[in-house]
Amino acid sequence: MRTGRAGAGTYALLALFTLVSLFPLLWTAVAASRTGTRLAATPPPFRFGRNLARNLEIAWTDARLGEALLNTALVAGTVATGTVVCATLAGFAFAKLRFRFRGVLLLLVAGTMLIPPQLGVVPLYLLIARLRWTDELQAVVLPSLVSAFGVFFMRQHLVRALPSELLEAARTDGAGTVRTLWHVVLPAARPAMAVLAMLSFVASWNDFFWPVLALTQTGNPTVQVALTGLGRGYVPDPSVVMAGALLGTLPLLVVLALFGRHIVGGVMRGAVKG
Repeated sequence: MRTGRAGAGTYALLALFTLVSLFPLLWTAVAASRTGTRLAATPPPFRFGRNLARNLEIAWTDARLGEALLNTALVAGTVATGTVVCATLAGFAFAKLRFRFRGVLLLLVAGTMLIPPQLGVVPLYLLIARLRWTDELQAVVLPSLVSAFGVFFMRQHLVRALPSELLEAARTDGAGTVRTLWHVVLPAARPAMAVLAMLSFVASWNDFFWPVLALTQTGNPTVQVALTGLGRGYVPDPSVVMAGALLGTLPLLVVLALFGRHIVGGVMRGAVKG
């Protein structure tokens, strides 16, 4: 397979896309370094000010971001782990095992992705209220442990990446189900597992709708719930709100910088195998 060499126009286009993508983050940092009065002026500022440290300190204290970041890391890590485990097992079953109504069940799982999550909020809230889980982190974690997208994603990957001959060879050698999963299925599924773990972590970290209903600021807030308190009051300071948003985004950027290459690597391996 021949590969072409990128020209100057390609690099210029990529640089433009990069600048456009980074502009919201840059503007958040600039706004966090200014005052609310300056942000309301016309034209808005596009250079850094001198109030970044002060605004960050106010946002950290008022929103209890230290506790919120720990809660969010715990929730996102647990959701990502549970999603990967459940999706890998279910995806392997749908991809390589033969059982009755497999196609129908797969269609039902995939069909749940068409249902807006807002439709299930009322019965879900009634359930956690009956279980006395309001303001508890498990109210946010448990409904997100199984992902229909994750099951479908892992199924599609394992159909191509895991030859049936390997499973037959493992069974011929006397390997049981657990040993086959550990030594055959997991190595083939590892690139897709890394991609799914990163996507699940990011989605859980940024989730707002359900956590803001199930949790409160005085209980066990996540970052998104804690940041809602910065915009309240008669005259909220937008620079402090931006500072809180910046603090809530930085840990996620660090995680993406450290592990984001697995997404590209997993996608490229899947493309080559396909």
